[in-house]
Amino acid sequence: MTQPLYDDMLDRLQRDAFSYFVKEVNPANGLVKDCTRPGFPASIAAVGLALAAYPVGVERGLLTRAEAVARALTTLRFFWTSHQGPEPDATGFKGFYYHFLDMDTGRRAWDCELSTIDTTLLLAGALTAGLYFDGDVAEEREVRELADALYRRADWQWAQNGEATLTHGWKPESGFLPYRWRGYDEATILYLLGLGSPTHPLPPQSHAAYTSTYSWKNIYGYEFLYAGPLFIHQYSHVWIDFRGIQDEYMRARGIDYFENSRRAIHVQQQYAIRNPLEFRRTCGCHQCECCWGITASDGPGHATLIIDGIERHFFDYLARGAPYGPDDGTIAPWASAASLPFAPEIVLPTIEHMIHLGAGPTSCPYGLVASFNPTFPGPTPLGWVSPWNYGLNQGPLVLMVENYRSGLIWSLMRRCPYLVAGLGRAGFSGGWLGSGRAKSTAGPRLTRKEPFHV
Repeated sequence: MTQPLYDDMLDRLQRDAFSYFVKEVNPANGLVKDCTRPGFPASIAAVGLALAAYPVGVERGLLTRAEAVARALTTLRFFWTSHQGPEPDATGFKGFYYHFLDMDTGRRAWDCELSTIDTTLLLAGALTAGLYFDGDVAEEREVRELADALYRRADWQWAQNGEATLTHGWKPESGFLPYRWRGYDEATILYLLGLGSPTHPLPPQSHAAYTSTYSWKNIYGYEFLYAGPLFIHQYSHVWIDFRGIQDEYMRARGIDYFENSRRAIHVQQQYAIRNPLEFRRTCGCHQCECCWGITASDGPGHATLIIDGIERHFFDYLARGAPYGPDDGTIAPWASAASLPFAPEIVLPTIEHMIHLGAGPTSCPYGLVASFNPTFPGPTPLGWVSPWNYGLNQGPLVLMVENYRSGLIWSLMRRCPYLVAGLGRAGFSGGWLGSGRAKSTAGPRLTRKEPFHV
């Protein structure tokens, strides 16, 4: 599937990005740091991405199978045995977990919310590990059993709080958050795994209530289901192969969610070429087809500067979007790279371009810098560069590059009975759902390289 010309580049990119889940982890409990900023807690979504990445590490020769099993077991045992309860210093409640956890104690950090979407990403990673580690040895059986038990414990019905859609989360001090998962966003996988639960399933109308709030647009000649930040068009696709399968919403429009993401990526590139806000580009011109990747990302910080006679407003970490903003000229290379399965013909040259300009391994130990802003004054052609890396960036980078190269994660999750059930209850049909491949027991196996022992 991959183009041989770029194999070495993708090998290096995956290896460096994967090393985040080797180095930024507490080996005693498997918790993964949200970002490399000193003193930051663990992110449960980053943990889920790590669990899904361990199979990639084995297949690409970055970990031995035994090392990966040991890491997965440490993580899953911690989450299964950690305290679940309504107390404000617990680790979770009702089968869900707090967004951020103290790296050492594993208890709630920062008075954060019990997060439905971040728990979903954690559970998706656990299920991936359970599907991959299918050997008939005690350790691999335990991985499967714990992943299954964690998924079955989540009380999706409780998280509805009396309505069809799901809430964003809950706090012990104030109850459910006032926000719900409506409109096209990263919650597609949340609804599908919730629908597939054998213990506390969402009702089928939940998916219909979710899709009823979608926004279909025509931008630059591309008709698609709109969401501004690029990560929304990627996160559920990390685990779900949407090629050829459709729900009622997409059947009515004649495409699938995979094609929708492809169109969204082309819109991002077209926005970069048009550059309506006249931001600076790393290559010295104002219009560049390889300077795109607008998503939730770190930024230069809140500041207002006059640059080239234009008043510019800059932001800190923010869900940036294109073409309707917010946009301050910040580009996230990982978001471009994680778009690889959808549009390799534009993504591969973009990755190569960004590495050539200094956004790659020479500037970052984890493959690509998290974000940069050529318009904001800085000492290099990249302008401002984020000094930190984030687990939420590194995971999709590793996993979506792998889906492009081998389809590993997609192949594994096609065998997940809970996901298949959720897709069916949401009204998806066609493609691999009707071919029998969903029941396949064989995932792709790659030629192993020399393992990186940890």
